[in-house]
Amino acid sequence: MLNRTNSSPTESRSKEWYKAATRWTQLTFAEDDPARYDPEFWIDLFRRTKSNAVCLSAGGYIAYYPSDIPLHYVSKFIGDSDPFGEIVEGARRLGMHVMARVDPHAIHEEAARAHPEWVAIDKDGNPREHWAFPGIYVTDALGSYNRDFTTDVIREIVERYDIDAVFANRWQGHGISYSEENRKRFRDETGFELPLAADAADPAWQAWAAWRRRILTDLVIHWDETVKSIRPHACFIPNMSGSSLMEFDLSLIQKHCPILFVDHQARRGVEVGWSAGRNGKRIRGTFRDRPVGLITSIGPEEEYRWKDSVQSGEEIKLWIHDGIAQGLFPWFTKFNACVPDRRWVQPVVEAFNLHADIEPWLEGMQPTAEIAVIDPSTTLRHWAPEERHRAEKNDLGFYHALVEARVPFEFLSDQVMTPEGLDRFKLIILANASCLSDAQCAAIDAYVRRGGSVVAAYETSLYDATGARRADFGLAKTFGASMTAPARGPVKNTYVALSGDHPLNGGYEGASRIIGGTRLIAVEPKKDASTPFLYVPDFPDLPMEEVYPREEPKGAAVVARDTGLGGRTVYIPWNIGEIFWEVLAPDHGRLIANAVNWALGKDHRVTVEGKGVLDIAVHENGEALAVCLVNLTNPMMMKGPLREIFPVGPQRVSVALPEGRNGASARLLVGDQECACSVAGGRVEIEVPSIEAMEVVHLTWN
Repeated sequence: MLNRTNSSPTESRSKEWYKAATRWTQLTFAEDDPARYDPEFWIDLFRRTKSNAVCLSAGGYIAYYPSDIPLHYVSKFIGDSDPFGEIVEGARRLGMHVMARVDPHAIHEEAARAHPEWVAIDKDGNPREHWAFPGIYVTDALGSYNRDFTTDVIREIVERYDIDAVFANRWQGHGISYSEENRKRFRDETGFELPLAADAADPAWQAWAAWRRRILTDLVIHWDETVKSIRPHACFIPNMSGSSLMEFDLSLIQKHCPILFVDHQARRGVEVGWSAGRNGKRIRGTFRDRPVGLITSIGPEEEYRWKDSVQSGEEIKLWIHDGIAQGLFPWFTKFNACVPDRRWVQPVVEAFNLHADIEPWLEGMQPTAEIAVIDPSTTLRHWAPEERHRAEKNDLGFYHALVEARVPFEFLSDQVMTPEGLDRFKLIILANASCLSDAQCAAIDAYVRRGGSVVAAYETSLYDATGARRADFGLAKTFGASMTAPARGPVKNTYVALSGDHPLNGGYEGASRIIGGTRLIAVEPKKDASTPFLYVPDFPDLPMEEVYPREEPKGAAVVARDTGLGGRTVYIPWNIGEIFWEVLAPDHGRLIANAVNWALGKDHRVTVEGKGVLDIAVHENGEALAVCLVNLTNPMMMKGPLREIFPVGPQRVSVALPEGRNGASARLLVGDQECACSVAGGRVEIEVPSIEAMEVVHLTWN
């Protein structure tokens, strides 16, 4: 056992404690852990991983400390021990920061019987029994359970223990609770009945989404103020994914959440390794300067759960490495403090130690890019969280096409499209930002008038912020095209034909047409626009003897124009991103890359040439620049887990010299060696001989 020490519950801590919390271990207790686990193993692991912060199970569904709150279920294995307090003290002796984890999503039967108003109610009026563990009940996140009971739990933990923050997991609720209280509150406040299904076009659903957002926002404020009333330096941190930012007022996060975390713990199904960094980019696209951690599970993240298991070491490291490359600090989570399978330990130690080695070099740098993908929060907030993936296929397709094209890029939320935010980028991409307000459209139009370039596709700006369809695109002037007929489809066997000689249809030698989309919008281009692709009019896909076109190509399938203001725009009036994500046809990836390269209008500032698939990120300050290269080249690239790493190389990194600089010195941070670089044509050229899992090329300007 650990030796207990006395610690002052009012010990002074810095309000900026989170800036030094850059490597996190999360230990999520199982109920029987207090009688079985070895606390010394975990304290030693903190040392080996160079962790400087820990998130530890405290209370909520089960308390792992001797709680005095009525109906706060305490682990029946706790005896006279205090496992939460024990680890808190051990971590503090190592100089670590501590965050207490609470999980309020379920309660035991005794509490449910005593307080039926705490329980979520299904649409048939029945208390909602837990889907995975019968005999316990799902709580109503928008009612008194969170507002009152969970507040009492948070208050007791913060009063008793020397902690820096409280972290809430599964606190946002699971679907709609149809309690009489909720029905009445919702009806009184909105005039609607609670919706029976998620439907982005249903006004009642939109009202519920906004109502839920307001209540949860107020809850975060209430919990944070509760924490600060006891420990002024501390804070409440809600567990959120990158997409969760759209569910709250940005002013709330700005004021109450100094540090954010991405709870996207591993790949599942068909998913690419770059997903690890994507949610971090999304958060940074809203809060550029806010530190963000990536939560990584040591087990698989499949629908069948297997939470008390271990995935391959290389898969664990891929997730952590890609997060590091995209500016996220690492956090790993272990469910169950007993360790029957230790194969995860060494990979986590290696990945965390790599971060510790790289961190001093990247400190003070900001991720940067010339290109931003606009994160369509206005569109996605109309969708239920569990349905949102359906609305994101166009964005995912563009994302993967840019990765394959080795184009570094950032995200920018459509909620923060200020002139300052937009003007950091030479080019913005709207894969399918279907819902945009008049003000958002005006911001993009103004960006184009200031010389910015735009690539957009499908239904971007066809709907206003409420989801009402416009008569024409809100960005028709920017696109250089107006809609003449809304999207039709899904259609099969469609094609778009190359038209004329334009950089957008370069690279298709030997082809007169390529695969088209499945949902097509008819548009009329403006006089100053080019049409590098035309629609091939529909023709049958069966019988096979009938599979031939009856008409010549007609109607713009791609619209491109030079704005005359220093920028260029490309508009693709069909669902190219969605189809590329589903089918991965190389021609679609090439078209997206061609559109981006032409619209940028100049050479990319950073290029990487060589074989393989790399996720690329660029970090810089005034004196140095770092190019992070994550090797995704693997037979298991699209579906994990990785079995082994397949090195790629050589890679040639080329970076445009900043104004006033005449050269640079270069170092490979993972390889831990200086490397030669040359200067030619205003660019620094570096040869990277080989990349295993990851490399970082660090340049210091002369």
